[in-house]
Amino acid sequence: MGPSGLSSDEAARRLELHGPNEIPSEPRIPVWRRVLQQLRDPLILVLLVAAALTIATGDFSDAAVILLVITVNTVVGVVQEVRAEQAVLALSAMSAPAARVVRDGEERSIPAAEVVPGDLVLLAEGDIVPADGDVLAAAMLLVDESSLTGESVPVEKVPDGDDARGPVSAGTVIVRGRGRVVVTATGADSALGRIASLMGAAPGLTPLQHRLARFGRTLAAVTVALCAVVLALGLARGQPVELMIVAAISLAVAAVPESLPAVVTLSLALGARRMADRHAIVRRLPAVETLGSVTVIATDKTGTLTEGRMAAEQLWTPRGEAAVVGTGYDPEGRVVRGGETVTADDAPDLAALLRIAMLCNDAALEPPDGSTEWSALGDPTEAALLVAGARLGLDRAALERELPRLDEIPFDSDRKRMTTVHRRPKGGVLVACKGAPESLLRPQILADAPDAPDAPDAPDAPDAPDAPDAPDAPDVVARAAAQAKVLARRGYRVLAVASADHEDPVQRPPTWESGLSLLGLVGILDPPRNASEPTIAACKRAGIVPVLITGDHPLTARAIAGRLGIATRDEEVTTGGRIREGTAGDLTDVRVYARTTPEQKLDIVQAWRGAGQVVAMTGDGVNDGPALRQADIGVAMGRRGTEVARQAADLVLADDNPATIVSAVEEGRRVYANVRRFLLYALAGGTAEILVMLLGPFLGMPLPLLPAQILWINLLTHGLPGVALGAEPVAPDAMRHPPRPPEESVLGAGLWPRILLIGAFVATVTLAVGVWARETGRPWQSMVFLILGATQLGVALGSRARPGSLANPFLLVAVGAALSLQAAGVYLPPLRELLGTDPLPPTDLAIAFAVSGLGHVVMRLQARLKPERPPGGAHRRPESRAGGSR
Repeated sequence: MGPSGLSSDEAARRLELHGPNEIPSEPRIPVWRRVLQQLRDPLILVLLVAAALTIATGDFSDAAVILLVITVNTVVGVVQEVRAEQAVLALSAMSAPAARVVRDGEERSIPAAEVVPGDLVLLAEGDIVPADGDVLAAAMLLVDESSLTGESVPVEKVPDGDDARGPVSAGTVIVRGRGRVVVTATGADSALGRIASLMGAAPGLTPLQHRLARFGRTLAAVTVALCAVVLALGLARGQPVELMIVAAISLAVAAVPESLPAVVTLSLALGARRMADRHAIVRRLPAVETLGSVTVIATDKTGTLTEGRMAAEQLWTPRGEAAVVGTGYDPEGRVVRGGETVTADDAPDLAALLRIAMLCNDAALEPPDGSTEWSALGDPTEAALLVAGARLGLDRAALERELPRLDEIPFDSDRKRMTTVHRRPKGGVLVACKGAPESLLRPQILADAPDAPDAPDAPDAPDAPDAPDAPDAPDVVARAAAQAKVLARRGYRVLAVASADHEDPVQRPPTWESGLSLLGLVGILDPPRNASEPTIAACKRAGIVPVLITGDHPLTARAIAGRLGIATRDEEVTTGGRIREGTAGDLTDVRVYARTTPEQKLDIVQAWRGAGQVVAMTGDGVNDGPALRQADIGVAMGRRGTEVARQAADLVLADDNPATIVSAVEEGRRVYANVRRFLLYALAGGTAEILVMLLGPFLGMPLPLLPAQILWINLLTHGLPGVALGAEPVAPDAMRHPPRPPEESVLGAGLWPRILLIGAFVATVTLAVGVWARETGRPWQSMVFLILGATQLGVALGSRARPGSLANPFLLVAVGAALSLQAAGVYLPPLRELLGTDPLPPTDLAIAFAVSGLGHVVMRLQARLKPERPPGGAHRRPESRAGGSR
């Protein structure tokens, strides 16, 4: 590649040949297809059949109600998906909008989409690499590749080999230096595009959708069979054929909980709104519930559990250790030694260490602009040293004024150290040096250094025994080497810092990097977010097993996993190499996976799903995209997250706060609990109506209820009160229970017996009052009609998640309105004519309402005797080997 780059004509020809430098995006789903996807739900299909039957019998009012429920459900689902898609598009900031290239011998800025193979691209600090390429020339070029590899430490890029080439990848970020790159691959052919191509699988049904699909099929079969029995019994007793057909159809409609889609949609929409209030964007409405079913959370490390920035946390000098406390790159913080906060005046040894680290430094800190946080310009590792010095009370600007830089020997990957030379105010020069321990702890570098084995540079060091106690170690360099090994085992990247004084030289002497005095060590790590440890702890209390999947070094992965409680510090870490070689064994026996590729992340998620677990995957990088798509639910970081990750995810955390995941799990469990709460209420009512129609004739009531009365009760009980149950708040102990087994039916865990119990009780009360009213000459059919509806409404009040509170006033209003309309059905002449009822004396009305209160009583009693799920439910789930997941 010549210095003039491509010609404009050649670039146009290659653009035509290779296409735009863009990752193929998923085509936008048209609205009509979204509508069809909503209508394919099995329960919606059952409702469509029920609507057709009601229209066939001329019951247009009930048909209108059913169609309204279907319409509202469809509209809410489609609107939520479209709004979420727009919100995610608004977060899109990953792709490089422009690139600097050399064309026709001139430097010019062009849209990144127009970069073609063979282009000569110029890169500088802060640029996003627009395409894959080979490095032709580099000056201190440092690249953040964490979005592709998961490696938290930036990588130096140098011309490599006889042909002076070295690779960079699209989507990575230049954090320091300059470079000239010749493009080798663009668009779908780039590393970014190859990873994105792994995400072709469309998302499947959620656990709730699977459960409701099975429930819908079962309900349809049972309802048809029971209604056929009612029809046969009526005909056997001489009832008119037309009346019994209408009654059977009406009973079928009443038995189908047509408000269920509305309840599910309302619950999911409320959950999505609550998530939006917590800065989380729900891309698919069912994703809210899916998190409530999750049994395993597989999480990325860099930028997800960690801050995605470097921090100097540990300081060591021959006089002792100290810790640096603070958040991010904010200079506000403190240095702690022996439990006490110290300053530069209190700890001259620490001041000397960090003073040299701040002088031998090319990074800068950028203050916040409006809503932004402190950020780093340049090498994040060097920025971490500046932050540590500021927290000790050192002023970098004052240091540079006092000790201006005269010369430097830049860092390179062979020497693994950097040296700067500064003029002292009273003459002479100060040599400042920092680098990897194995590079500095040598006799050629340090004065009086013994010929000792090299100290390892974290995190690439092998495991080593613990260091001896510092006070007993006679040699400073030997103690430093041992301490470096200890820090390496704890996952830190270790830098050694040294300095020397020289007389003012006439020219640069070759001995500047010799005869240095060791000042100490700095342990640097991408620290966990403040919210990560509470998030992991909350997940474990909820019976969810967390696992860590990262492309970073095993020592770093083990250290972060140990800190957060995902695994013990000594627990085995499986690497991508072992997975590739087939020696990793059962992937579900492991809690920490390191050095993994995107394909291996995908394999890990599939292994957990194949074991019957419901898996949530969290991540932010391009390398997380395939696993995010394959998991039952993908959770992406919104701010730091890449476009590939956001598009693959079901839930996007706009504020990158992992604590929101716990809130989402709680919302998901609330949704599922409300669905079961409604099913208990609605199916118990339907069971009661069927039992009344089946047993009434044997008790002297030929036709206990007219078709219009059945549909009226169904309209009132399954209407607003039923939908209002979907807005019930989360139960206080929701996050103290383990997740439900993925194979469990929506009516499992004892719900069917409770439905039959409540239904039988309501039917018994209704039939008992009906028999008494018939024997005493009262309008028994009107009494049956009133009590059957009112008792079901009492059950609705007894179904509340937090009884005795005003947590869901909508339910109280809905039940009050339904009771009023039920009473109006026996008193208002137009309704009496429509329903075929007779007015009741005030005494009979009081008796009916008093008896209906038993529905509330029995519901509360059985809830106390048989809670929704006893604490510590023992269904099968993966056990955490880091102390258990209970």
